[in-house]
Amino acid sequence: MSDDYEIKLAEGRYKIIESLLEESLTKTKTEIGFSDMLDKVLLNKYLGIPIFMVLAWALFQFAIEASGVFMAIIEMTIVTLGELVGGIFEGNIIAQSLVQDGIFGGFAFILPFLAPIFLLFLGISLLEDSGYFARAAFVMDRLLRKMGVHGRTFIPMMIGFGCNVPAIMACRSIEGEKDRMISILSNPYISCGARLPVYVLFAGAFFVGMEGSIIFSMYFLGIAVAIFTAWLLRKTLFKGEPEPFILELPIYRRPTVRESVLHMWERGVVFLKKAGTYLLLGAILLWFMSAFGPSGFLGADPDVSMSFTGILGNVFQPIFAPLGFDWRLTAALIFAFLAKEIAVEGLGIILAVEGEVAIQAALVSLVSPATAIAFMIFVLLYIPCLATVGVIKSETNSWKWTLFSVVYSIVIAFIIALLAYGILVFAGFGVIGGI
Repeated sequence: MSDDYEIKLAEGRYKIIESLLEESLTKTKTEIGFSDMLDKVLLNKYLGIPIFMVLAWALFQFAIEASGVFMAIIEMTIVTLGELVGGIFEGNIIAQSLVQDGIFGGFAFILPFLAPIFLLFLGISLLEDSGYFARAAFVMDRLLRKMGVHGRTFIPMMIGFGCNVPAIMACRSIEGEKDRMISILSNPYISCGARLPVYVLFAGAFFVGMEGSIIFSMYFLGIAVAIFTAWLLRKTLFKGEPEPFILELPIYRRPTVRESVLHMWERGVVFLKKAGTYLLLGAILLWFMSAFGPSGFLGADPDVSMSFTGILGNVFQPIFAPLGFDWRLTAALIFAFLAKEIAVEGLGIILAVEGEVAIQAALVSLVSPATAIAFMIFVLLYIPCLATVGVIKSETNSWKWTLFSVVYSIVIAFIIALLAYGILVFAGFGVIGGI
């Protein structure tokens, strides 16, 4: 009742303002400026969303195509450093393996992906600084509102392209407890920067020349699942109409190199900090579990299937067998619960190869394109990382909703990956070794 009263009061105020303006304001013809012409196109109800999709596709295509040479340089540098430092410990097999295969090997699997991640963030910064992202939120509000989702949910979604943790925290700005909870529980499906190394690895191995389109499809699928989840929650657990969405559109402006690079660095440095902290710890843990087994140290060139990692992967592999995952992919998925980038580290250590190209060659000889797509989808949709679980708990203040988010994400990841795998196998993409 109070809400209806406030709405009627606001309407009355605007009617009075409108009548006063009609009496005192003289309207003159004004020329349509460049910004107005842009808005007529970018905010068009028919063209707005397709334009957003084309720009997003072009952004991913740019990040992948322009990053190749930088990735090769970074990888070669780290591998060379690993060999030099590892030579210091020659004669001590365990120490040499730890330094060369564990520490520098882990960095060699992850740090080359700084190139596409930073370039992606640079593109996002340019679009954001130009004033376009606010228009994208306005355009997407029409679609989101039809799905029963608050338009402001799109803003945390955009933040989620960098990292889901600050994106979920940004949901605090959403008024209305139901709208806020829907935004929190649907945000983890937005593909963060941590998943990008997995996409680049598998798309580059199995879909040469189509990498940008494959990666774009992963991001698009994440947005679609996030919107579907929000719609499902609105129809079941959080019934009601979303709050009105009011957004002030900033003026268009030419992005400066300094500001865009600064914003790129602010987002990308999060990945660097992770690489130097728990991604390094994850690499050491992976090395230990892959180099040791029940019988102790397995040697300089171990049979990983006999290690603790092999045992862990084989225990859970039957669950993922319908998706075409062997014990290697299964073990990588389990470790990736700590952070999605660790899936790449895990595959490198488990396959006992160095560098992106070597991992890709090994993968092509082990799994099919259908399995590759299923793996990317599963990485996309199951809970992003342990840190995300923690922030969901702190923002919802509920273990119930945290557990719901984890279980729901695993279930929906399995279902969609299984559907994609089945369709692709039926279409002839289930053959190991190529498309």
